[in-house]
Amino acid sequence: MMIQIQEPKSPWEIVHMDWVTALPPAGDRSYNACLVLVDRYRKTPMFLPCQKDDTAMDTAIIICNKAISHTGIFQNIISDRDPKFTSALWTNLYNLFGTKLSF
Repeated sequence: MMIQIQEPKSPWEIVHMDWVTALPPAGDRSYNACLVLVDRYRKTPMFLPCQKDDTAMDTAIIICNKAISHTGIFQNIISDRDPKFTSALWTNLYNLFGTKLSF
């Protein structure tokens, strides 16, 4: 059964997240992956350079420093069941921020 996702009322309220991996190394940290966030309201993408082996904590820090600091806290994140987004750390962050995770 597919869950119906509400349409957002404002930008960055609902965000789709997924990884692009196996990229050629780039930048001073040899980034080889990219976390892609797409605002469901405007269909605007945000590309966050990262490394394929970043942990759930690394990912949380990147999202807080590079995305949430500019957009505000997301009300709903739509993602696949990547272990980085379903870890205990992320479950605690969702509860703290009042964010819902949808698949």
